Amino acid sequence: MHESWRPFLKSEFDKPYFKELSKFLTNAYEEKTIFPKKSLVFSAFTTDLDNIKVVILGQDPYHTPGAAEGLAFSVPNSAPIPPSLINIYKEIDNDIGFHKNKTGHLKSWQDQGVLLLNTVLTVEAHRAGSHRGKGWEIFTTEVIKYLNETRPHLVFLLWGRDARNKKSLIDSKKHLILESPHPSPLSAHSGFFGNHHFSKTNEFLKNNNLKEIEW
Repeated sequence: MHESWRPFLKSEFDKPYFKELSKFLTNAYEEKTIFPKKSLVFSAFTTDLDNIKVVILGQDPYHTPGAAEGLAFSVPNSAPIPPSLINIYKEIDNDIGFHKNKTGHLKSWQDQGVLLLNTVLTVEAHRAGSHRGKGWEIFTTEVIKYLNETRPHLVFLLWGRDARNKKSLIDSKKHLILESPHPSPLSAHSGFFGNHHFSKTNEFLKNNNLKEIEW
């Protein structure tokens, strides 16, 4: 994790809810196949807190082997691009004309100050949503509250029900909140396509004298 996150994370790790979550995860990793691997669970927090401009909030990690790497919607360079990310790239192309990434790995976004965060950070293999209600939602609520309070002029992209449930934590007078259905093939045609979130994000950043994201 990046040093800038250390004080916040230490304070959360010491709380009773997180100790219970840790016990659950210890057992889960011993008894079942869990994604991502332990060393990647907090990959989102390698993003420099002081550079964050955009927060993309997803649901939970990919639950198939070789896909989850701790960054929401991102997969390793060697992995096939998942359907949700294909739809994200389609929306970028329709919105601003092109997307720069040739693979499904989104570190280039992270390096520009995009926090790629799921609302739940672990999942059992082939069981989407299996780690809901175990404590991760409390943790990511605290993350959003912390970002809301400590960072100026953020753009929050809330995709899907789980992400949109965090909307009340964000000060809309201070930050830009953009929400839509999830980019999954099951819901992308219900309002994700055509949401223009990428151009709206860059317009907000430009208006606040911040460098635009190269999507």
